[in-house]
This record gives sequence, structure tokens and C-alpha cells, in this order.
Amino acid sequence: MYGEFLQLAMLNLGLIFCMMVAMWALSIALRDSSITDIFWGFGLVITAWFSWALGDGVPARQYLVLTLITLWGLRISLYIGWRNRGGEDPRYARLRQHVESSGGNYALHSLTHIYLQQGFFMWLVSLVLIFAVSADAPATLGPMAWTGSALWLLGMYFETVGDWQLSRFRADPANQGRVMDRGLWRYTRHPNYFGEACVWVGLFIIAMENPLAIVTVISPAVMLWVLMGPLGKGLLERRMGKKRPGFEEYKRRTSGFFPLPPRD
Repeated sequence: MYGEFLQLAMLNLGLIFCMMVAMWALSIALRDSSITDIFWGFGLVITAWFSWALGDGVPARQYLVLTLITLWGLRISLYIGWRNRGGEDPRYARLRQHVESSGGNYALHSLTHIYLQQGFFMWLVSLVLIFAVSADAPATLGPMAWTGSALWLLGMYFETVGDWQLSRFRADPANQGRVMDRGLWRYTRHPNYFGEACVWVGLFIIAMENPLAIVTVISPAVMLWVLMGPLGKGLLERRMGKKRPGFEEYKRRTSGFFPLPPRD
């Protein structure tokens, strides 16, 4: 089992490297590094289908995982593409300006610090997908598959509804400079991050129908570290604290990650 999994993992590493170099070249031509965020979901969908084409897993589990990851990947990539319409994400624009004003080569910097780095994380996250679509046992879907699917569904709800609520809030000029504290955002400061965590833990539970999938715990662990650590929740909240006067009060009364009733 591990032999085929390792072979597919190495093939996917090569595939992801090629995809990210191609996206880097396109970003240089477009002068837009934020296309890497748009490609994130598409890239993981491609790795799953690539593994399915070469693997020899249980069809029922293959189709379940492929359906779930394709729905997730298309949603997040299309949403980020819509959100970033009209030009490069300001975060990347600021990074470009900083590197170039310091005399650095932004093209090389973006290759090593954005595209190859993100490609490595994409590969780590994809390991659970590779295992799930290539595992040849058990032969049928069991309770863990349905438990994982239910958690995935919960995650998709929080991601989709949270993003939709935030988009509507930002579209109203009356909310300029205000903190979003309505809908799902009333119960957690990061409903989209909580949803993302549920999606990947759910996929891991599906893969764990075969106990050998424990080696892919790195996939949900990486996602949780990114979402809950200094690169995700921490970085976003530091920025919000500087830009939104009411954020500290919102932070005091609202759960940082898991949905809970607001504190008085």
C-alpha cells in the first residue's frame, strides 16, 4: 500500500512543481502574483484527479473524495478570483514594492517565496487526497466515510455562508471601517477558517477508514497550523486591530475560532 502511495506522492510533487513554475511565469507576464491564491483550489483538484488516473483505489471512495475536493476547489478558486477581480491583491502589490525598493529581484523572490513555497504546502496538503483515492481497502464505505463527509458538509456551509455574508457586508458603503459581527461572524471571528478546518479534517477522517492513512495526518495538521497560527488568524487579526477601531471589543466578546455564543 505504502509503495503505491509514495510513488504517487513523488509524481504529484513533480506535477505541482511544474504547475507552480508555469503559474509563476504567467504571473510575471500579467504582473499579478495574486493568481497563486486563485490557483490554490484548482491545483489540489488537479492533484486528486491525477492520482485517480494513476491509482488503483476503491471506486466508491475515489468518487466520494473526488466529488468533495472538486466542489471545494472550484468554490474557493472561483470565489477568490471574483474577490480579486480588477488587479493584483494589495498584499502582493505591497510586497512587490518592498522588494523592488530594496533593490531586490521581485521575479526571483516571488518564485522562491511565493510559488515554490506554496507549491510545497500544496503537496503536503494533497497527501491525504492521494492516499484516499489510491487505498485499496476497505472495499466499501463505512461509518468513518459518512462522518467525514458530514464534517466536510459542515465546513462547506461555514466557508460558503461566511464568505457570502462578508461580501454583502463589505459591499454596503455604510459599513466602511466597521467590524463584521453579524450572521456566522457573531459566533466566531473566522467562520471561513473554521469551515476550512472542518473540510480537511473531514477528508482525513474519510481516508482513515484505512488506518495506514495516519501517515497523512500532516495534511490536516498543516492546514490547521496555517489557519490558526501566525500566517492565518494571527496575521489577519493584527491587521484588523490596526484598521478597525471596534475590533478589540469584537475580539473580546467573540470566539476566536470555534463557533460559540457571544460573551456579554
